[in-house]
Amino acid sequence: MSIDQLERDVAVLPRVTYTNTTADFEPVQKLLDADLPAFRVGLGQEVPNLIAGREDRDGAAYEVRSPLDERLRLATCFEPSPAAVTRAVSAARAAFAEWGTLPWRDRLAHMRRFAEAVDRRKYELAMAVVYEVGKNRMEALGETEEAVALIQHYCDQLESRDGFQEKAAPAGPGETAQTILKPFGVFAVIAPFNYPVGLVANMVSAALVAGNTVVLKASPNSGLTASLFTRIAGEAGLPAGCINLLCGTTSGARLVEEPDVDGFAFTGSYQVGTEILRKVAAGPFMRPVLAEMGGKNVAYVSRSADLDVAVEGVARSAFSMGGQKCSACSIAMVHASLHEPFLAALAKRAAALRYGNTEQRDVTNGPLVNAAALARYEQAVRDGSAAGRLVFGGQRLTGGIFDHGNFTEPAIFADLPEDHRLFRDELFAPVLAVTPFNDLAGAIRRGNRISFGLTSGFYGTDRGEIDLYLEKVEAGVLYVNRRTGATTGAWPGIQSFCGWKGSGLTGKGGLGPYYLPQFMREQSRTIRG
Repeated sequence: MSIDQLERDVAVLPRVTYTNTTADFEPVQKLLDADLPAFRVGLGQEVPNLIAGREDRDGAAYEVRSPLDERLRLATCFEPSPAAVTRAVSAARAAFAEWGTLPWRDRLAHMRRFAEAVDRRKYELAMAVVYEVGKNRMEALGETEEAVALIQHYCDQLESRDGFQEKAAPAGPGETAQTILKPFGVFAVIAPFNYPVGLVANMVSAALVAGNTVVLKASPNSGLTASLFTRIAGEAGLPAGCINLLCGTTSGARLVEEPDVDGFAFTGSYQVGTEILRKVAAGPFMRPVLAEMGGKNVAYVSRSADLDVAVEGVARSAFSMGGQKCSACSIAMVHASLHEPFLAALAKRAAALRYGNTEQRDVTNGPLVNAAALARYEQAVRDGSAAGRLVFGGQRLTGGIFDHGNFTEPAIFADLPEDHRLFRDELFAPVLAVTPFNDLAGAIRRGNRISFGLTSGFYGTDRGEIDLYLEKVEAGVLYVNRRTGATTGAWPGIQSFCGWKGSGLTGKGGLGPYYLPQFMREQSRTIRG
């Protein structure tokens, strides 16, 4: 089936979400079997930056290669010059003069057409995700489905709140009073590699729905998906300059220095997020910095847990996409009575994973994204092995396709000391530390000492323990008895994705009801006569 045919028939195919990726999607799989080879043949083109709707090659060209196979050139992207960064901000400023003053219903009409266009092209986007990130086919499709849902979610939010316009009680006769939320202006969106469509859609669509224009700084290795997403916006009729695309490694830092940027939306590391905040705070006035900054996520397995459900949920969250998710489970605290059975069952499940080229439908796990990720994994394995017991894995895979990418087994550790760095440092790798507990309250106190607070999971049927968990755990996203993922799998309008402590700056998360208003500022209007 061709892409053209796919655009006509996509609506009749089943929708893939993060909670149903193991379902039987034979029609979808057949489509991907047919179209992935053709998509691969078209790789290797130039992917210029996009400024004011036009291609821009002002800067140094660089090659992007696939983590699946380093021999496969995905694209030639461009590190923008300082002048190009300034030009992109100016283009967004010029576009804001029109976009920011559109009646909100007209803005929503544009954005809903954009969502429809992304929906028609989601399989093409998913194929780009497979090659750029190395996700398996169903996870890539779940991400592009989420992108559609995100745009629709923020549109529905704005509509349900009447464009965030509210009448207020007048102070006296002859007066009217109103409070409205208005866009800031130009938002810089700085995106990570691991969700090159989903997280871009989250930040970009919220900014646009709110009435801002955007300069999107994509991850250096995600120019293919970012360019496709941005071009779809133009094809859907969004005015030129509403989304401007910059790739490369230095353009994000340059955007933070641009005085004409009115706000920042960032997803990435704690170190970079807090550095952005410090630099912006040092400016002449405060501008919003909305940042989600990673996690060190704990799953608690009580003595009353269903062991099979807990093992499956932890394995899915710890090992899918090689642990390269800020919501990945990297610590499992297990009641002492289940500790050894849990380890044995988890090792058996890890051994059943299929590693390799995620173009293939039966492959569950692709590679780590680059050599730096591999180095973090290998150092963590050395550190864990020196201090504790390596229960499973810990090896780099070699031979055949494995020699042309950073493929690894998961690593499962036990018997580590409580102060070990595997209980503290975010690794972005498939490394899981398992530790026993006898007292749930004590285990939760220990988990809360971690400086991150993004996601968490609990397994058990005792209502008192569930209530204790929900009341005491210091994290923004909590899951109880979830087979499809102990700590992962948030969906727009269902789970807000909100980081506490070192995982976020604002206490209000994407996907939920309080994210969109952060892209606007309040104005009170009182009129007499």
